[in-house]
Amino acid sequence: MRSLSEIETTVKRASRAAGFSWGISEEIAKSVRLLELFGLPGIKNLNQYYKDKEVKKFENLNLISKKNLASLKPYCPIILGVSFLDQVRTIEIVKKIKFINVAYPILFLSFLSRASEIIGKKIHIKIDKNEILLNLNVNIYSNLFNQDFLVVASKIEVEFIENQDSFTESDWQSLYKLSESTFVEENDNLKQGAAGAGLTDND
Repeated sequence: MRSLSEIETTVKRASRAAGFSWGISEEIAKSVRLLELFGLPGIKNLNQYYKDKEVKKFENLNLISKKNLASLKPYCPIILGVSFLDQVRTIEIVKKIKFINVAYPILFLSFLSRASEIIGKKIHIKIDKNEILLNLNVNIYSNLFNQDFLVVASKIEVEFIENQDSFTESDWQSLYKLSESTFVEENDNLKQGAAGAGLTDND
């Protein structure tokens, strides 16, 4: 079994050989490593994408807006992913973003997962009819793990989810009240034994 560091190093070098700069190649390597860590076919899809890239043209999207429509050629998932990472703190205020016609969406997915960690918010994604939840780059919830990913996605919807508690205020107060039984009342002995409370200066 290949180690994650070996995967990252090889992907970085292969990406440079495929025509990307060293900086972008490093971002690709981090993202493919992440896919493999989560049990998703990053190496397989990157290989297929690079083979297609030799004979097909893909459109680059550098400035992301609320709705992004590729022309005749699908968006390159790599440039799209790097652009998303670079702009995520600005575009998160849009709340929901659409991309029409994206090649190898699984490669774009890994950049989105990393973006979730950067902004500290979950990201909900719809790739055509499939739904995915990205949780701060810690895990990916999806029904796609045992399926082949699309080569081209007709539509991808990205929605930023605002952080909120999964419990009610009543549940919290009830639990907090129970926790109060462990509180220790402060007295003179505790004050003298507390850190920094000694009478002798050892400096």
